[in-house]
Amino acid sequence: MRKQLKRIGIYGGSFDPVHNGHLITVSSVLEQRDLEKVYLVPAYISPFKLDSKSSDEKHRIAMLKYATSDLHYFDISLFEIDKKGVSYTIDTLKHFQQLYDEIDLIIGYDNMVEFDKWKCPDEIMAIANVVVMKRSIDNTEKSNEFMQSATYVNTPTIDISSTIIRERVKNKLPVDSLVPDVVKDYILKNKLYLD
Repeated sequence: MRKQLKRIGIYGGSFDPVHNGHLITVSSVLEQRDLEKVYLVPAYISPFKLDSKSSDEKHRIAMLKYATSDLHYFDISLFEIDKKGVSYTIDTLKHFQQLYDEIDLIIGYDNMVEFDKWKCPDEIMAIANVVVMKRSIDNTEKSNEFMQSATYVNTPTIDISSTIIRERVKNKLPVDSLVPDVVKDYILKNKLYLD
């Protein structure tokens, strides 16, 4: 049954861990695109990270829940986690297409540059508005046939990555201001990223 929201956003990723950069930039897109809510969709296995192993999904989900508990405009979809296997965006969009009339697929500029390597890019473009978060530092000579069909939204330049956070935790360096306090506490309590 379709829900009565005018337009929702979908933002996927490993979220290992979710950090302030995710929350700030996606919130900016939500406001500029006048979205009712954004679903954060943790991947079970990212097709672009087949060589690396993410943390157990229970930890990634828990951190997402803690990080967004006070942010009513974020929701978490476990579609890709429950589905298992490699997480392809086209499958996720077909699921949400049954529920909502209009979908914004929110991706980073680096993803747009590689969009022609995604599974079924033409179908993705047909189902969703592909909304690209563009920062002032995003410039590249690369392009593909899909770039002109996307919508670009200027977002804050926040140079935080999950990789940097994992490395800092591993090296016992502080991650304050990089992640919400509840996420930092969860990482420390569960001794994540120490191996």
